[in-house]
Amino acid sequence: MGQLIKLQDYVSRYEQNIYLYPSRFVRLKKQQWDKLKIGWENGDSSIFQEGFQTHQVSTDWLEDEKQPLMDKLKGLLKFGKSETIDETLFDSELEETEEESEEESLDFNTSFTYRPDTLEDLKYQFLDQIFRFQMKWASSTLTEKSFFDKRYYYDERLKYFLQRFPDTFLVLYHPLFLIKKAPVELETIIINPTGVWCISFVEEEDLSVFIGSKERFWLKRVKGKEKKILNPILALNRTGKIVQQIFTMNEIDFPIYKAVICRNGYIDYPASPFDVQLIEKRNYDEWFNSMRNLRSPLKHNQLKGAQALLQYCQTTSIRRLEWELNDESKNVD
Repeated sequence: MGQLIKLQDYVSRYEQNIYLYPSRFVRLKKQQWDKLKIGWENGDSSIFQEGFQTHQVSTDWLEDEKQPLMDKLKGLLKFGKSETIDETLFDSELEETEEESEEESLDFNTSFTYRPDTLEDLKYQFLDQIFRFQMKWASSTLTEKSFFDKRYYYDERLKYFLQRFPDTFLVLYHPLFLIKKAPVELETIIINPTGVWCISFVEEEDLSVFIGSKERFWLKRVKGKEKKILNPILALNRTGKIVQQIFTMNEIDFPIYKAVICRNGYIDYPASPFDVQLIEKRNYDEWFNSMRNLRSPLKHNQLKGAQALLQYCQTTSIRRLEWELNDESKNVD
């Protein structure tokens, strides 16, 4: 499944170290899936019933880390929000402690209320649980957290990006970029091993037909009715331009693609811009399968591009209460 490295302006663990977390996520996910699959095949009911009842004391996915972990971590790190952190700056003790916490959290989140009848059903339930786990990584770190809007748990398009694509796809979902000190919300950006995709959706009623043009508005036709919608290519061009500028400033040579997607309807735009792909009902399966079948591993240039983009993203967060109290106690001492 795709990895959510930035959600709006929420603090993200990937911002701390883009070279560490993508591979860690893949490993944690595989470990938990193997454990769950073996338990399912062996009829281990504790995973699906007892385990859930034991751990059902909290459903807050943004719950602060356990106190023993915080006691162990105090004094180990103090990150500034504006610092640029790469893999060489991670202290090994902090890394091990942080990883232990994430493994415990992931293990907790993969408990179910019942044993699925088929392996396929188990896989879908597992993906839903990992989706919620990703929300935690995309909205909190060990020292900070953002105020999370729970509507994202039910965001169909966000789930689409995270659950239908390979682990090597890094997703920035409607990120806020700081451009000349002003926040600008961009379209969804996917960074895969072969390039960057800037994606805009035009989807409403099934079998709608969107008449494209260079004007500010497009025309939507469905069941004999017409309605104007904002031209999606305008926001798409703005997103692509900003990504290109950031890459140029950081001397990153990586292909940038732009696409308007309509999975349940049609786009009629014969004179569409040459640098924008129109993905609609007639050619969607071909495009989707080509993306799904991209099995290339994570690339250095891909991670470098992701790091460059994350550095220009706006982040709004607060320090966790226990870290604030720790800072205050140090000041008193």
